[in-house]
Amino acid sequence: MMVELGHYALVLALATSLLQAALPSIGAFRRDVGLMASGTSAAYATFILVALSFAALTHAHVTSDFSVENVWANSHSAIPLIYKFSGVWGNHEGSMLLWMLILTFFSALVAFFGGNLPDTLKAHVLSIQALIATAFALFVLLTSNPFARLVPAPGEGQDLNPVLQDIGLAIHPPLLYLGYVGFSVCFSFAVAALIEGRLDAAWARWVRPWTLAAWSFLTAGIAMGSYWAYYELGWGGWWFWDPVENASFMPWLAGTALLHSALVMEKREALKIWTVLLALMTFSLSLLGTFLVRSGVLTSVHAFATDPRRGIFILVILILFIGGALTLFAIRAARLKAGGLFAPISREGALVFNNLILTTAAATVLTGTLYPLALEALTGDKISVGPPFFNMTFGLLMLPLLFAVPFGPLLAWKRGDVLAAGQRLFAAVAFGLLVGAGVAYAQDGGPVLALLGIALGAYMIGGAVTDLVLRSGLGKVPLGTAWRRLSGLPRSSFGTALAHAGVGVTVIGIVAVTAFQSEHILAMTPGQSTEAGGYALRFDGVKAAQGPNYTEERGHFTISRAGIVVADVWSARRLYTARRMPTTEAGILTFGMSQLYVSLGDDQPNGGVVVRIWWKPLILCIWGGTILMMLGGAVSLSDRRLRIGAPSRARKPVRGLPEAAE
Repeated sequence: MMVELGHYALVLALATSLLQAALPSIGAFRRDVGLMASGTSAAYATFILVALSFAALTHAHVTSDFSVENVWANSHSAIPLIYKFSGVWGNHEGSMLLWMLILTFFSALVAFFGGNLPDTLKAHVLSIQALIATAFALFVLLTSNPFARLVPAPGEGQDLNPVLQDIGLAIHPPLLYLGYVGFSVCFSFAVAALIEGRLDAAWARWVRPWTLAAWSFLTAGIAMGSYWAYYELGWGGWWFWDPVENASFMPWLAGTALLHSALVMEKREALKIWTVLLALMTFSLSLLGTFLVRSGVLTSVHAFATDPRRGIFILVILILFIGGALTLFAIRAARLKAGGLFAPISREGALVFNNLILTTAAATVLTGTLYPLALEALTGDKISVGPPFFNMTFGLLMLPLLFAVPFGPLLAWKRGDVLAAGQRLFAAVAFGLLVGAGVAYAQDGGPVLALLGIALGAYMIGGAVTDLVLRSGLGKVPLGTAWRRLSGLPRSSFGTALAHAGVGVTVIGIVAVTAFQSEHILAMTPGQSTEAGGYALRFDGVKAAQGPNYTEERGHFTISRAGIVVADVWSARRLYTARRMPTTEAGILTFGMSQLYVSLGDDQPNGGVVVRIWWKPLILCIWGGTILMMLGGAVSLSDRRLRIGAPSRARKPVRGLPEAAE
């Protein structure tokens, strides 16, 4: 009964989203306050209905109702409870329902927090959000029904994909979707502004919090996915330039550009047309990522679906929304005012430079991802665009951007002095060179480019601190005065510094692990020892163990340094009983920001086991930096100026319509 209620709630959600798409928009054109206000109620109703539908599917998974095909194909009575929950979205149908839940949740948030928006703008935004929800509700109901029944009901399920039975994959998809879908609000604001033909600083101020929230969640989702791939797949890598990884990275790059562009528009009313285009393109790249993952055109450990019918349906959605938005942009852009002027050397100029690099990088990743697919479709030839292409092109693009980042906050608006900013960054440059020299000493030298890369990351951290020090006047005014100035700074200033410093920390991690990691692959017998990263590893043997829905062979290693035992680690090979699918569970030991990574391979005839051992110096800086970026986003979002958006205008009745909506 619960399952049928969930299906019925989803059908009702389609109906309410159709009403939400039509009535507020009609009200905006007619200047009818009542019709425009109906969008708020419809947004709440749609969210509640989708939440009920999602709750029904969750109930079916938790209670192991194998009469539901989705539960039978993606669950098992023996799996731990947390994976019964994550099994809800660990498949195509459930993940699309999660997509709808988050989409309608954001629509409800716009309805709730949009009290200071002009009535017509709010009505158009809610209508566009509802159009997107309608398209995906049709997609779920017509091609991906998660409530389909099996008659007769099987007695047991097929189990959740073993690589998804991990806490990282329980968290990764919701975070990623909060980022993907969060950019739909920016898209809706952009389309609404094009419909109304009105773009100003207030619009940018309304859009920026949604951009910041979506960017923060997408950063968290990508970082969690990267760490999951690192420790779960047993390959020892943190990024593979997999097409599906690229699919999430492209909207992140575009969203980063949008975040900075919206700042220029808010402060100086410049880059209006460019900001709107970025808002359209960021969500368009999110939709493109959805198509790549679910169309069957990609073969990847991350890909969900391989049904071409679903791919065609999503392709139609892609064409309608992206094509429609870009057509509207082409019609309206010429009628929009360009905005304020500024000198090339200014804070605006630095942010434009940032935008150009980020969008070029996104275009490069897009080209490298789609070119093999297009070539195969047109000629039948299969080629692979792999890490060497992306590392070379992306790395060369990022170098000038990373060097320029600390300059931006130190330049004045409208016209700046790059030499003066450079002088203020002298301490940051010295700090970077000192860190680079320290790494060279610790490593007994090393590749020059790697040392410069680490110095560049440290320079970015120093630049972020320099901005706060200069704004507080530390060293030039009494300590108490400096503290009052520092504590009086807007939270967004601290958020910016944290995010920029986070990028620097991540750069240090990427460069260090790429240049200085060591790898050993050897067959080890019990009692045999080897060395990695200055530690001795003794293989003590393998023993069998039993999990709730798997069997495993666990290899034990004793870790010592200078003859003293400091730790031990277990590495395992698992076999999941229901699917007869093997996985590798790496043994990982953390020493500061570095890690020792041990992975078991195949058995050898002499009783030994193939073991892969990596020493990964400073690898945790990669994800530590992303945590700083997310924290920076959260701190900025807590700034009251961002939470409240633009102030409401004085409202007075004009033919029954508030002035703000006229």
